[in-house]
Amino acid sequence: MWRRLKSNGAIYLQNSVAALPDRPPHERLLRGLRAEINELGGTAQLFRAAALTGGGDVLTAYNAARDDEYDELLDKCQDFLAEIAHETAAGHTTFGELEENDEDLTKLRRWLVKINERDVLAASRAAEAAAQIERCAAVLEEFAQRVYGADPDAG
Repeated sequence: MWRRLKSNGAIYLQNSVAALPDRPPHERLLRGLRAEINELGGTAQLFRAAALTGGGDVLTAYNAARDDEYDELLDKCQDFLAEIAHETAAGHTTFGELEENDEDLTKLRRWLVKINERDVLAASRAAEAAAQIERCAAVLEEFAQRVYGADPDAG
């Protein structure tokens, strides 16, 4: 259950105390998890809270968690760009390589969408991640042009 919380962007304030922004999808998720926990014989409480102090710390922690996700995605984008550069330098401009790299870009784009869905409080790395995905797409397009140019049957 903690995996579902984390995959929806929850941060842990301490052991067994998770926080999510007050949004209808998050409330539905938490109510569903509470029902599952109760069915398994456990207990769970849900609270809607307003911070008396320290609310900025929670916001900072939530955005830091999203920025960590964006950083991981940015690292994978660097790996993607390095792979394209390697294949280009090695002369591996084949349809198979193009297809493989196209699938990798699709995965990166899906991952960005998932992070963006969790990023409801405007983490700082979102624009950089989106720009890097676009750079990956542009580099893949250049690679595709090399592949098509290497095809003797291309008209």
